[in-house]
Amino acid sequence: MTLTDFLGSPFPEPLEVEDDLSGPERFFNRELSWLGFNWRVLEEAENQRVPLLERLRFLSISATNLDEFYTVRVAGLRELAKSGSSTAHLDGRTPVEQLSLINQNARALMARQQSVFAELKDLLADEAISVLGRDDLDKSDLAYLEDVFLNSVFPVLSPLAVDPAHPFPFIPNEGFALALQLKREGDNRSLRALLPVPHQIDRFIRLAGEGSGRFVPLEEVLLIYLKQLFPGYQMKGFCAFRVLRDSDLEVEDEAEDLVREFEVALKRRRRGEVVRMELSSDAPSSLRQMIMDELHVTEDEVIEVEGPIGLGSLKELVLDERGDLLWPAYTPRVPERVQDHDGNMFAAIRQKDMLLHHPYETFDMVVRFLKQAAQDPNVVAIKQTLYRTSRNSPIVEALCEAAEEGKSVTALVELKARFDEAANIRQSRRLERAGAHVVYGFLNYKTHAKISTVVRREGDSLVTYTHFGTGNYHPITARVYTDLSLFTCDAKLGRDATKVFNYLSGYAQPAILENLAIAPLNLKSKLLEMIQAEVQLARAGKPAAIWAKMNSLIEEDVIDALYDASQAGVKISLVVRGICGLRPGIRGLSENIRVKSIIGRFLEHSRIVCFGNGAGLPSSKARVFISSADWMDRNLNRRVESLVEITNPTVKAQIVSQVMAANLHDVAQSWLMAADGSFRREQIEEGAFAFNCHRFFMENPSLSGRGSAGAADVPKLTHTDD
Repeated sequence: MTLTDFLGSPFPEPLEVEDDLSGPERFFNRELSWLGFNWRVLEEAENQRVPLLERLRFLSISATNLDEFYTVRVAGLRELAKSGSSTAHLDGRTPVEQLSLINQNARALMARQQSVFAELKDLLADEAISVLGRDDLDKSDLAYLEDVFLNSVFPVLSPLAVDPAHPFPFIPNEGFALALQLKREGDNRSLRALLPVPHQIDRFIRLAGEGSGRFVPLEEVLLIYLKQLFPGYQMKGFCAFRVLRDSDLEVEDEAEDLVREFEVALKRRRRGEVVRMELSSDAPSSLRQMIMDELHVTEDEVIEVEGPIGLGSLKELVLDERGDLLWPAYTPRVPERVQDHDGNMFAAIRQKDMLLHHPYETFDMVVRFLKQAAQDPNVVAIKQTLYRTSRNSPIVEALCEAAEEGKSVTALVELKARFDEAANIRQSRRLERAGAHVVYGFLNYKTHAKISTVVRREGDSLVTYTHFGTGNYHPITARVYTDLSLFTCDAKLGRDATKVFNYLSGYAQPAILENLAIAPLNLKSKLLEMIQAEVQLARAGKPAAIWAKMNSLIEEDVIDALYDASQAGVKISLVVRGICGLRPGIRGLSENIRVKSIIGRFLEHSRIVCFGNGAGLPSSKARVFISSADWMDRNLNRRVESLVEITNPTVKAQIVSQVMAANLHDVAQSWLMAADGSFRREQIEEGAFAFNCHRFFMENPSLSGRGSAGAADVPKLTHTDD
C-alpha cells in the first residue's frame, strides 16, 4: 500500500458503544494508558525482528520506566488516597480505584518481564553471553572472583547487624539489599543482618577469559564470600529486596532562596515513603515479616519476584563489541548546507531557515552553533534555556566560554526538571562562576521551552539568530530521541524569542507575539483556535484535516475540541507515542480520528501539528507548527512552552511530506489504538515489505539541509502544491 492509498483510504468502520459519551467514559485513564505504553516497550523485547541485545535493552527500559512510574505517579495517587480524596480522574475513577487497577496491571507486567528475561537468557547463552549463578562456577572462576571481591568489592561493603543495639538501617530509593538469617558456629546464636548491595559497583561482574561473555550478578558474589563478611557464622536463610520511594518533589511556595530550598527537597526525596518493594519469592517468612515491619509496607506494596530483582540493570549486558547482536551502526549526517559554508553555522542559517531532524542529523550542529557564537567577536549576546542537559555539557561549556569572553550571557536553568534537579543546580553555579546571568524562571511554572538566541553584529545592524527545539539541549539523549531543531534569523521569530526571555527573567509578559505562541499565556488557546478553524472549514464543505504528533495527549479541553472536529467531519490522524486519553473510532464521537503509536529503534519525541487550512493535507497551504509541548494539562497550563509556526516553504514541505508522512506511513514499528484504549501491532504479511520510518530517515537527507545539490532529488512521501 502506498502512502497516497493510506491517506486516501476511508477511516475504519466506527465502533458502536453503549457508554454515555457526554460523561467521563469519553476519556481513557491516564495511568492505564501509560502502562499500555510500557507493555508495548516490553513487547519489543519479544520482537524477533529486533537484534537480540537490543531486545535486552528494551526489557531494561521497560523496568526502568516502571520504577519511575511508581516513584512519581503511583506515589502521588497514594498520597491522594491516604488523604481521603475522592476526586476522580477525567475517566471518572478515584485514586483508590486507579491504584487497584494499576496494582493488577503492574503485577502482570512485572511477571511478564521475568518470563521475557528467562527467554532472552537462553537466547543469549546460545550467543556465548551467559548470566551465571553460584553453582555454575568452576575453581578458576572462583579464584578470579575472589580477587575481584577482595580488591574491588569488599572495601565498599557495609554488613549491618539488626538487633536492639543496631536498628534497621535506612534503605534509600532504589536501594537493593540482602537480608540474612545467620547462626554463630560456636553457640548457635541467631543473628539477623542486612548487606546493602552497593550501587557504585556494576551489578554484573564479568568473568575472565578472552572474549568472555560470562557474567555473575553481584549479589551472587556476595553470597559466595559471605564468610569473609561474617566470620564465624553460617547462613541459614536469605532473601533479596529492593525498595522504591516517593520521589515527587515539593517546594514551599514562598521559598526565598530557590536553590537552597531545592537542595533540602532533594534530601527529603531520598527519604520518601516506600511505594513498592520487590522481594525474593522464596524469602524466609521471618525475614519477610521483619523487612515489611521495618519499612512499613503492606502486602499490596510487596511484589514477589521469581528471578533477578531490578531488571533495569540488564543494560550492563548490552555489549558494544557484539555488533552482530545490535542495531547496525549509524553515524548522524552533517547537513550539506553547513558543509557548503565550511562549517559556518551563521552563514548556513543566513542563506535560509534550516530544520534538522535528530538523531538523523547530528546534534553537534546545535553545539557548534553555540561554540561558534562563543568564539565569534561579532556576537554580543547569547540567551539560552536549559531544562535537561548532560553532566559535562558542551552547551554549558560554550556558554561559560562566551561569558568569560565578555559576552552578555543569560541562562534560564530549570531547577524543577524531574530527577535532574541536582545536576541543574551544579550547572547553574558553574555558569555563575563564569560570569553568566543565571535565572530560574517561575516558581509555579516549569520552563520547558527549548529556545536559544544569538545576537550578532553585522554591519550597522544587530541580527538575532534563533534556535527552537522540540527536545532538550542534551547531546546524549539526542542520539536516540527523534527531535526537530529549527535554525532561523527571521526577525519576527528573533523578536518573539527575545520577548520570551524577557518574560522569564523579568516577568515582562509580552503584549504581542508575531509567529510564536507560549504556554501558559496563549499556546492552548492558539491550538483550540486552529482546531476550530478546521471545524468551520469542514462545515463549509471544504477539505479539513489535522495531523499531529506528540508523546502524550490527555488535556480535557483539547480532546473535546478534537471530538467536536471529528463530528464536524475533520479528518484527524494522530501519532501519540505514550499516554492517550482520547478514544478514537467511536461512532458519533470520534469516527474521524485515527491514533497510532510508534515504538522502535529511536524514541519518538518531536511535537508537530499540521492544519489543512482549507486545502486538506498534504498541501503547501497547510499551517504547520513545531512545539516543545505535549497536549497535557501540565504542559498547556502549568509550564512555559513554545509553539512555533513554520513559514519557510522548504521547511514546511520537510515536516509535512517527509516527517509526518513517513510517521503516518510506518508499518514496521506501529501500533493502532482501539476505542477501548488498547493497541494492536500493525499486521505485516509474511514476506511483505513493511515501511520503517526510522530507516527512511536514516537513508534520506532532509529537505532543508540540502546544500548546492538542491532538494529536488530528496525523496518525499507525498507531493505538495509548490
